[in-house]
Amino acid sequence: MTLITDNDSLATFCARQSEAPYVAVDTEFLRDSTYWPKLCLIQLGGPDEVAAVDALAEGIDLTPVLRLLADTGIVKVFHSARQDMEIFHQQMDGALPAPIFDTQVAAMVCGFGEQVGYDTLARKVTGARIDKSSRFADWSQRPLTERQLDYALADVTHLREIYRTLRKQLDESGRAAWLDEEMAQLTNPATYDMDPETAWRRLKPRSSDRKYLAVLREMAAWREREAQRRDVPRNRVLRDEQIQDIAAHTPRTPQQLARTRGLSGDFARGRVGTGVLEAVERALALPRDERPLPPRKPDMPNGLGPTVELLKVLLKARCEANGVAQKLVATSADLEQIAADDSADVPALHGWRYEIFGADALALKRGQIALAADSGAVRIISLMTPEAKQAASS
Repeated sequence: MTLITDNDSLATFCARQSEAPYVAVDTEFLRDSTYWPKLCLIQLGGPDEVAAVDALAEGIDLTPVLRLLADTGIVKVFHSARQDMEIFHQQMDGALPAPIFDTQVAAMVCGFGEQVGYDTLARKVTGARIDKSSRFADWSQRPLTERQLDYALADVTHLREIYRTLRKQLDESGRAAWLDEEMAQLTNPATYDMDPETAWRRLKPRSSDRKYLAVLREMAAWREREAQRRDVPRNRVLRDEQIQDIAAHTPRTPQQLARTRGLSGDFARGRVGTGVLEAVERALALPRDERPLPPRKPDMPNGLGPTVELLKVLLKARCEANGVAQKLVATSADLEQIAADDSADVPALHGWRYEIFGADALALKRGQIALAADSGAVRIISLMTPEAKQAASS
């Protein structure tokens, strides 16, 4: 096994990988007590060798790794890439590794099911069984144990074979382009921007009152900035339910703030409490037309329930027939929109999703096809006359 702890070894290893067509990548990190993830280990696997880079080694300079990840001539292979990409977004000053190949998404396209885990995929593709005992280890402790290193390196060792297998399946089936939309989202820096002004959208408003929403928005933004400044988890500053209570009761004084569940008088009178009260005042000072509107919910006409249920059956049948995970084609919310509107702006009515499901979904809505149970399977029956079929295809 290889553990890299010095800059010369790191530069040499990365120079060798710079000639490779792909590099498998994984990370080990901690974020239990911080806002920003604490990078502890980077695992890299080229076609011929693997190594773990100790990101906490004294004097280590990760520039060769970041340069390798930024090389557009090398495919970076991840499994469930989002958290790793978030870490590298921070390490690379807002840039991201590209191009990438996410084996979890590719597995959904290749018929391995919904969000298949790495250990399950490794077993199905390579026959390997991953030792999970180090999954929740403290990766910031040094020295790392041999078991930890074995576990960490296994994450990229088998990932290489998984990549080669899935890549071959995608190329042979002509489905490689099906991943493009998902990979584009993962390599979009906006996906990882932690904008305090939009933090309130992650909360579930308890009211549609615009004053309440204004305080909720300001409080969520204040908490985000405070958590970033102190590098602590959001809930170490204020819990979600406390923000909800403050938005509902709009405390204006330390005494009123101290009535919030879980907040003490010392908190209310201290620096953080003062910040909370200032945030409330900023929200209340907003003119009514600058207060946020409630999140819009699509108006769903009455009586669409049965149509939505039929679309769910159709989705399952078409995805099973095409060997692709349902989640990648359409969500329940997408089906509701399709049931309500033939021109709904959802992925299922565009591109390859339209070909394998969207066209049939619209035909089902229009009474042009029907579904029937046949020997334990669902069969699609055309209800169109030959003349209607010819007119539809012309």
